[in-house]
Amino acid sequence: MHLPALPDTQTQDLLTRRASTMGPAYRLFYDEPLVATRAEGVWIYDAQGHAHLDAYNNVASLGHSHPKVLRALQRQAATLATHTRYVDRTVIDYLERLLGNFPLPLTRAMLTCTGSEANDLALRIACAATGGTGVIVTQTAYHGVTTAVAHISPSLGDGVPLGAHVRTVPAPQAISACEPEAVGPAFARGVVDAIADLRRHGIVPAALIVDTIFSSDGVRPDPRGFLQPAADAIRAAGGLFIADEVQAGFGRTGDTLWGFARHGLVPDLVTLGKPMGNGYPIAGVVARADLVDAFAATSRYFNTFGGNAVACATAMAVLGVIEDEGLVENARRVGTLLRQGLQERATRHRLLGDVRGAGLFLGVDVVAPGSAAPDAAGAQRLVNRLRAHRVLISATGPDGHVLKIRPPIIFSEENAAFFLERFDRALLDLDARA
Repeated sequence: MHLPALPDTQTQDLLTRRASTMGPAYRLFYDEPLVATRAEGVWIYDAQGHAHLDAYNNVASLGHSHPKVLRALQRQAATLATHTRYVDRTVIDYLERLLGNFPLPLTRAMLTCTGSEANDLALRIACAATGGTGVIVTQTAYHGVTTAVAHISPSLGDGVPLGAHVRTVPAPQAISACEPEAVGPAFARGVVDAIADLRRHGIVPAALIVDTIFSSDGVRPDPRGFLQPAADAIRAAGGLFIADEVQAGFGRTGDTLWGFARHGLVPDLVTLGKPMGNGYPIAGVVARADLVDAFAATSRYFNTFGGNAVACATAMAVLGVIEDEGLVENARRVGTLLRQGLQERATRHRLLGDVRGAGLFLGVDVVAPGSAAPDAAGAQRLVNRLRAHRVLISATGPDGHVLKIRPPIIFSEENAAFFLERFDRALLDLDARA
């Protein structure tokens, strides 16, 4: 087994032990893997005590070890930790506050531990409510790791084949050369074609599910409103529109709490995860009451840890911090500065192409010099040079050439300036090696 050559024997020993216990299915970031020992705010510290700017981690969306969230977790853990077979005021209080941040008719919530479970449950609800099984996703979608959602996640690769009930449609990047007003109708045409193909094969459409920031498709948030025609198309076919907010939700896009709101529509179901508990495992589905009723008519639902009081107390604190610290506005303001800084660099550096984003969720194309051709190898080199300069990001997209920049939404103007300065250093390194 090949292991990266690293400078200290202790890290090499950890990698060897990791490989022998966890096996090869797990992957690591970076040519020089990061041995993380602690984290605080926007910083992750390695085994040597060096601070790395976290410009990627959407789990600790409010920053690592947020004191208000930690205090809420500790208080509840010392009081009661049980499940939804008992009546618990903490759980009810949280759900009322959460649902207060959704438009009507989204008035019911069901809790899980992970975004994968939430998407799995949303599919079950959609199938029960519609009587269909057909699911439409984008061509590089990722919706989770359970069997059901892995089979609607083409980004997992050929080792996890799509289900026979699944159809893919081009995500907005495949039609980005269109005029902005044409993007929505073009995306909807793909959905209409997929619906027709499902019906030709005797499959009743149940749902169109999209990650509302189109993260694994290369970060495609614009133009605003382009999702509405596709939602109309699946509803006209008797199916439901599911907004996967596991990555875009809880203020990241800098407009409202939810990515779907940028498109001026109301989904039938919304799935939540990652930032919901700022690192504590809590996720869920928000839905119309009639859909939950249709599901409950034929199925019971129970999740031992989904909706436990500790998770809900933690998630309540997350909502409080977002509101009290003005973090939606912060994501908009700092995200705009960061995007403008990256766009300015793209005008003068041959490796950088289009810069896209909403709030603190940005994508930057890395292209072959002298052309617009995707350069996945170049993107990986840049990601690794940034890691050498102690800034952490990743890459995404169907060609693997899109820099994925997704810092905690507490990111400050000073953090953005630090990021851009280190970004310049990384670009200079690549120029020197060219």
